[in-house]
Amino acid sequence: MNKTAQESDISIFKNEITKQLTTFDLSQKSKTIAVPRGKNITLGEISGHGYISQIWLTFPGWFWAHWNQTAHVSQTILKTLIIRMYWDGAETPAVQCPIGDFFGNGLCEISNFTSRYFGMSSGGFFCKFPMPFKKGFRFEIENCDEHIDADIFMNVLYQLTEEATMERGYFHTQFNTGRNPGPEPITVLDAQGKGHFVGCTLAAQGERKSYLSFLEAPEYVYIDDDWQKPQIVGTGLEDYFLGGWYFREGPFAGELHGVTSKDALNSSIAMYRVHELDAIRFEKRLRFEFANPWDPDKLQPFSHSSAAFYYLDRPEGQEPDIPDREDLLCWYRIKNTDHLSIP
Repeated sequence: MNKTAQESDISIFKNEITKQLTTFDLSQKSKTIAVPRGKNITLGEISGHGYISQIWLTFPGWFWAHWNQTAHVSQTILKTLIIRMYWDGAETPAVQCPIGDFFGNGLCEISNFTSRYFGMSSGGFFCKFPMPFKKGFRFEIENCDEHIDADIFMNVLYQLTEEATMERGYFHTQFNTGRNPGPEPITVLDAQGKGHFVGCTLAAQGERKSYLSFLEAPEYVYIDDDWQKPQIVGTGLEDYFLGGWYFREGPFAGELHGVTSKDALNSSIAMYRVHELDAIRFEKRLRFEFANPWDPDKLQPFSHSSAAFYYLDRPEGQEPDIPDREDLLCWYRIKNTDHLSIP
């Protein structure tokens, strides 16, 4: 049987030193770091060379906390908490993304699922993408919420190596969101440099209930110099995520692809796919988008948000700025938060 890269990794000895960045302050016996509303807090900064092998975090606010019965509760906190990661002293973050989109569901919903590289596992959020660094890294969280002062529990396990190796490149994300009148393309990634695209999460919701025709949009992938004609074209949006017929049988969680949420009446869906041997490689630049071939007159407005995962040959981030809170909360209807629903 062929072993995955991760399986072969754990079967050999390595000259590495295992460390963990944690929010647990042993001197104070405090497990969390406070991230008040409107603040951007550095959770930790590490020097050395190696790679992050696992991120885990959690926080209250999206559920009723019995120990603080008067606290404000809203699942929108999954969208208004922003994680940022900086590599090797770069001034711009390579990772800049709302927590919900980064871990697999951008709909302001909790989905209990586990894949090989990320998931929402019954109250916890984890990511196992390898994230190399030569000089060190910094981890931040910004709280854009109006009502909730967040308390973050976090453990980042990393390996320090004898020499810096950047065979994979630097891990990056690119977050995109917006409201679409119907026929406009959905941009998932627009990147410059040498690298490879390793997947994305994507959530979408129709303005009209019982509308999922935005799933008719296949992927268009433009690579390097040929910017006029896509090198890769698919047959439909759900086909790219390895499903079919608008995910006829509903949500599922696979190692490398899945549907974390589907509500046809609410016109909402959240999906993910990770590329391994099928990574999309580029030497100069890459643009990845979904475009609907239907007659524009047949299409209805919808909202979308996505997190692209990719590796680049440079640590500096290229991501667009995180939009204002109102634009982050792009959904027409948010489950379990009726007082915040948009008519």
